[in-house]
Amino acid sequence: MNVHIIGVGSALPVRAVSNEELAKTIDTTDEWIFSHTGINSRRIVGADESTSTLAIAAAHAALDKAGVKAEEIGIVIVATSTPDYSAFPATACLVQHAIGAEHAGAFDVVAACTGFIYAVEAARGLMQNDPRPALVIGADAMSRITDWKDRNTCVLFGDGAGAVILQASERPGGIRRGVLHADGGGARSLYREGGCRSPHEHATAPHHLQMHGRQVFNFAVKAFEDVIRELVAKEGLHLDDIRWIIPHQANVRIIEAASRRIGIPLERFFVNIGALANTSAATIPLALDQMLAEGRVQQGDRLVLAGFGAGLTWGGLLVEWA
Repeated sequence: MNVHIIGVGSALPVRAVSNEELAKTIDTTDEWIFSHTGINSRRIVGADESTSTLAIAAAHAALDKAGVKAEEIGIVIVATSTPDYSAFPATACLVQHAIGAEHAGAFDVVAACTGFIYAVEAARGLMQNDPRPALVIGADAMSRITDWKDRNTCVLFGDGAGAVILQASERPGGIRRGVLHADGGGARSLYREGGCRSPHEHATAPHHLQMHGRQVFNFAVKAFEDVIRELVAKEGLHLDDIRWIIPHQANVRIIEAASRRIGIPLERFFVNIGALANTSAATIPLALDQMLAEGRVQQGDRLVLAGFGAGLTWGGLLVEWA
């Protein structure tokens, strides 16, 4: 049994925040942000938006493109680090109810920016037992956990959601292989307080994400290279056989460094971080949806979807588009 991506959908908040707007509230400039990250602007959720509202909108879009009814879905998985509720219920349950996927199970995956890759692999495994279509969503409202006084982190993140419909089929192609990795020894490189280890002293106490930028940068470049080489080797392919690399959009400088290190031209890495910034688990499905809308992906193309994130986690998928 093969598993194909048959529909992709996106959702973004209404409000766009430019570098110039940020420079009015923190000690930074448009030039500094762009030169260090490749980011020009980002989308930020408003008072009536949340991770679930974005995920629901992306799910509807993916279902429409796939021509699949919500009641046909067997499982709903949402990859997110910013669930609507801090512990439970799962954001996936909110999505499942809102779209009318009344026969589906639902749960969240927490693997930070690698979450979408992890969620797709979880869905693929479950589909071996229940071959009904699966809905997988990467959605995050990173603005809700970002310290907007810290110029080293707040300029990096944005909000958004991307969703895919997976379908079991006997036809060739689809998701050929996935790899998942983790190293909990690097947990403190990128983290957020507020769990049972460090509960809130007060209901309103903020717990913003904390990041050691240089550690994350070095880890990310190596993770990209390792994932791409591993997927290609395990499929018996060469780097030249890959048409597109769709990387997690964390920082364009990471992507450029990975391109040089691997020896794949930057033109084969799809980059859209400029307008959207780092939307965490949403970056890869958002990029895939944009590529499809622009006609960049053709039948027979081999794609590598590669991500890395807090945990530390990293992983990838090798897809033969059909």
